[in-house]
Amino acid sequence: MRYLPLLGLALVACDPPEPAPDASTDARVRVATFNVHRFFDTVCESQSCEPPDDYEAVLTPAGFEARAAEIADAILLLGADVVALQEVETQACLDALVLRLADVMPYAVLGEIHTTASVDVAVFSRTPLDQVIGHRATQPLTRPDGTATTFSRELLEVHVRAANGAKVVVFAAHFRSKSTDDPGRRLAEAQVSSVVVNARAAAEPDALVVLGGDLNDTPGSPPIDALTADGGLVRVADDLPLASQATYRYFGNGQIIDHLMLAPTPAATRVPRSSRVWKDGSGWGGSDHFALTSDFLIAAP
Repeated sequence: MRYLPLLGLALVACDPPEPAPDASTDARVRVATFNVHRFFDTVCESQSCEPPDDYEAVLTPAGFEARAAEIADAILLLGADVVALQEVETQACLDALVLRLADVMPYAVLGEIHTTASVDVAVFSRTPLDQVIGHRATQPLTRPDGTATTFSRELLEVHVRAANGAKVVVFAAHFRSKSTDDPGRRLAEAQVSSVVVNARAAAEPDALVVLGGDLNDTPGSPPIDALTADGGLVRVADDLPLASQATYRYFGNGQIIDHLMLAPTPAATRVPRSSRVWKDGSGWGGSDHFALTSDFLIAAP
């Protein structure tokens, strides 16, 4: 295993044999998003770590290992080529997952924002990470009332390759929660994300470009409309029955708040009705969120 610092982000890579790309056909690529729910390490950073009321739930060493194994097993079951994760606290958490996923998804990066007890986004991939870009520091946000803000977490852009050598770009996002709500911030996150993702798609017409994450809002809300109705992204789970699209339960009611969105390019298409919400009871893999996968086709370069 080697550590490759890149653009201030912690990048982890292992070195398995790399198969030669098959440039003769379209490649089918599965992308997933999964909020793993407050995967903290064994160190109390906030000094507020006592259950049941404190936010930072510090784990014992044994509890940490068990939780890492549970999350890794849940990721493997998705069968994805690229996975956007939310709520991973530190590099130690990422490393614990890498150790368990190295045979299948050995490449990973954490979008660490370096605040106390932050729960950050991450990306895992079956193929090497060609490029990683963080947008939080370079993309200021403005709420509708004119006040300035920032992305709640990193807007993490990761470039990888499909089996046929085509470029795949996945953005991992986690917008502002509705706990102590700040809807103006969430709308600003969506508006700027739309600009960034669409700019990448325009610059990479031969790529598959997907935004995935816990966006903390539902179809028809201003943030989701800013990405779809106004921003032109395609919410790819929209061809599932409505009752099958929910990714979170709030007081027993299903909510559609985790999303995969395709930025249309000439080379990439979604596979119709390939989206799937993964659940095992009230969540997936020990989380309070379900996971979401969708399949795409990308033409050979």
